[in-house]
Amino acid sequence: MSTIPPSTQERVIKKNDFIISKTDKTGKLTYCNEIFMDMSMMTENELLGKPHSIIRHPDMPKLIFKLLWSKINSGKEIFAYVKNLSKDGSFYWVFANVTPSYDNQNNIIGFYSVRIKPNTKALEVIKPLYTKLLALESSAGIQASEAHLNNLLTEKGISYDEFIITLQAS
Repeated sequence: MSTIPPSTQERVIKKNDFIISKTDKTGKLTYCNEIFMDMSMMTENELLGKPHSIIRHPDMPKLIFKLLWSKINSGKEIFAYVKNLSKDGSFYWVFANVTPSYDNQNNIIGFYSVRIKPNTKALEVIKPLYTKLLALESSAGIQASEAHLNNLLTEKGISYDEFIITLQAS
């Protein structure tokens, strides 16, 4: 997806829509629902077998994906706000929940993600935060971005999970 220049055109997920996808352990798409295809503006053939990052928008801080992979690889779920890139360069925001999928021996075999429309008020907090995290990553690396987020959470006296879920509920 990185060869597609991002535009300023925003697409908005509908209030009652669910974007659903499944991946293998390496993040390659094994399933995507119709709404995922509509929002990404890609066909099932263009998506299946490709890394989920095919829709990653360059405005997303790497730190968010570091947190995501750390959580799900340890068997925990994560919630996150994600800005995705569509095939035409437009973008759309989602509130994502990603959870591990297990086999009968309790081994992680992949991941399942459900995305919904994010709370507009939450995005008023997330957008400037992500801009700051991305700037820190560009100038001082992901460690600086992580330190900034950790300082913010410490100041608020809450965990990342509490922060994200509270924003969505506000």
